[in-house]
Amino acid sequence: MSMKKRILIIEDDNDLAGITGDMLQNYGYEVRRAENCEAAFHILTDEQFHLLLVDINLPDGSGFDVCRELRRVSKVPVIFASARTDEDDKIKGLDMGGDDYLAKPYSLREMLARVNALMRRSYGAEEEAPVYHFGKIKVDSGMRTVERNGEEVRLALREFDLLAYLCAHPNRTIPKEELLHEVWSAFSEAELATVAVHIRWLREKLEENPAKPQYIRTVWGAGYRFEMPEEPGNACK
Repeated sequence: MSMKKRILIIEDDNDLAGITGDMLQNYGYEVRRAENCEAAFHILTDEQFHLLLVDINLPDGSGFDVCRELRRVSKVPVIFASARTDEDDKIKGLDMGGDDYLAKPYSLREMLARVNALMRRSYGAEEEAPVYHFGKIKVDSGMRTVERNGEEVRLALREFDLLAYLCAHPNRTIPKEELLHEVWSAFSEAELATVAVHIRWLREKLEENPAKPQYIRTVWGAGYRFEMPEEPGNACK
């Protein structure tokens, strides 16, 4: 089952966001839009995307702020789009973790070409990224997608990063402190309880019986253990 790549447009100009989103959808992308920083952070808490198209001048902050926070937990590609074409702004955006800088006003053809190029650079070699199979679940770390029984399972950004980390370190006990540090970053203000909450959410979405998990096990007083079955077809690839 082929999954559409998802793009989040963070743009306060309704007309520009509309025509940009229409163009991307016409070329096979799934698009969501946030009109300010607050809306973007809310969406990113619950959903994951393959690319972000970010305006720099937003009503409640800066696109730089969004990218700065995002880079603490994710390497998802970011294209800045702005009428601020000063060289210093471009350098600041790229140094902050942006992957490209699109000057406004831009043509829709140029925008699409840059999006396609960045998608190819970021995901063109996705077959080389680990793909994990366990039971009826498939986790594609390159595409950042999860399937259960062949159907897509939507995970929030940190939910996916947590699952990917567990998959990459199977059959060993992982302390909560390690998960907090590696998934939320060393500078995060999140607490250990946050790990437990996200573990519960993953179980609810992936386990047949979340109350008696088969894969994401609790090791009391120590942390969590991801059980990767040894049966044929269930191993990591």
